[in-house]
Amino acid sequence: MRLLGRVIQTFFRYLLSKVSVIIFLIILLGGFFVVSKDLEDFLQTPVNLPEDGIVLEIKPGMTIDDVVGILRSKNIIRNALYFKWYARFTGDASKLKVGEYALLPEMYPLELLSIITSGRVLQYNFTIIEGWNFSQLRQALEKSPHLNQTLKGLSNEEVMAAIGLEGKPYEGYFLPDTYLFPKNYSDAELLKRSYAAMNEVVDKAWATRQPNLPIKNKRELLTLASIVEKETGVASERPEIAGVFVRRLQKGMRLQTDPTVIYGLGDQYRGVIYKSDLQRDTPYNTYTRDGLPPTPIAMPSREAIYAAANPKPGKTLYFVAKGDGSGEHLFSETLDQHNRAVKQYRDRMRGK
Repeated sequence: MRLLGRVIQTFFRYLLSKVSVIIFLIILLGGFFVVSKDLEDFLQTPVNLPEDGIVLEIKPGMTIDDVVGILRSKNIIRNALYFKWYARFTGDASKLKVGEYALLPEMYPLELLSIITSGRVLQYNFTIIEGWNFSQLRQALEKSPHLNQTLKGLSNEEVMAAIGLEGKPYEGYFLPDTYLFPKNYSDAELLKRSYAAMNEVVDKAWATRQPNLPIKNKRELLTLASIVEKETGVASERPEIAGVFVRRLQKGMRLQTDPTVIYGLGDQYRGVIYKSDLQRDTPYNTYTRDGLPPTPIAMPSREAIYAAANPKPGKTLYFVAKGDGSGEHLFSETLDQHNRAVKQYRDRMRGK
């Protein structure tokens, strides 16, 4: 009997141990199910962001713990532990990219994690306006709140040296365009990009230029384009404006264009061109000097450059503003036609 009792007791102990294991497994599986369901709900619920979103900056050396700390302090994520676990499980915790990221409303946790590991950082922009000269460009650069300022106080020549272009010309050599850049981007880096972009455009225009143009090199092409740019804001007129100047150069006529006079006057320009200004000889006064001025007078657009390389054929040698607010010009083949157009313009300005 004692032996049987021991056998029965041992059996029940064994049975209880198995039941305990089963119960433990049931509890464990139940807990795993609950956590999995909660994690799934977390991943499928948008993070808590204001209507206009926020900017999250990941700085050098930051870890996923630092990022989660910021998100939790701003009450952006509901469960910081889940976010951290998931990032480590997928390997994204070690893929954080330095920079600023725009976090937008209705974004899900996985989208947030994808963005901060993608390198798709927030971009700022700076626009170089067609027709600006280098002085205007530098003033605008210094006012840009998002650029890292490294060139303040330098002369124009020192600026060119600072961007690795020592001794290179600067006036007219930066392409008008809108440039995107991340935080901590420098003014020097932006100028390098713009200079390279301008060279690329000029190279293409030069390679596809019309034959027999009275232009000896790319610098002269850029100089002519800068005059075309300053003479009209109407894109469709640029080829014809270029055609007028090309024909004048071919005939040995002076260009007689006011923007070159204004550039030559510099700070002495008084807002209006007087007869004495036209008679004042400077290297840029195309009323007193033959041919093109020594350098560009502004930064021309792509369109102006291609117009200078491929001017519109014709016989016109003169033009004057219509004066009707359109910005367009009247073109003439002869001086008599031009004088009549000038009179028409002056009468319109006087309100006749």
